[in-house]
Amino acid sequence: QVQLVESGGGLVQIGGSLRLSCAASGLTVNNYKMGWFRQVPGNEREFVVSISRFGSITYYADSVKGRFTISRDNAEAKNMVYLQMNSLTPEDTAVYYCAVGEGAVWKVGTETYAYWGQGTQVTVSS
Repeated sequence: QVQLVESGGGLVQIGGSLRLSCAASGLTVNNYKMGWFRQVPGNEREFVVSISRFGSITYYADSVKGRFTISRDNAEAKNMVYLQMNSLTPEDTAVYYCAVGEGAVWKVGTETYAYWGQGTQVTVSS
């Protein structure tokens, strides 16, 4: 059974930082790209960033370029993907989801991702 579990969300002030983690199990993660999405109530799920199977290629939404950094650890005992978020603004407030999928990292549609975590809330306040 494939399972993705996000952690690291919380409340942070404007300009602050958070590091999200996603632990994957039930699959060989280096066979897949991994990505982060976010969603605000009433809006569609929005692509944030993706990373290729072995981490050599990343693709960022324009809104987070230069502020967010994705990384992954494919070691068998870890199977993790991380999202370092810096210079946070209220517009970054959302539920953040980790996802596993196939295809090129620049294919950002949710349909290219087969497995999803339950999400972790990030709230940026003044």
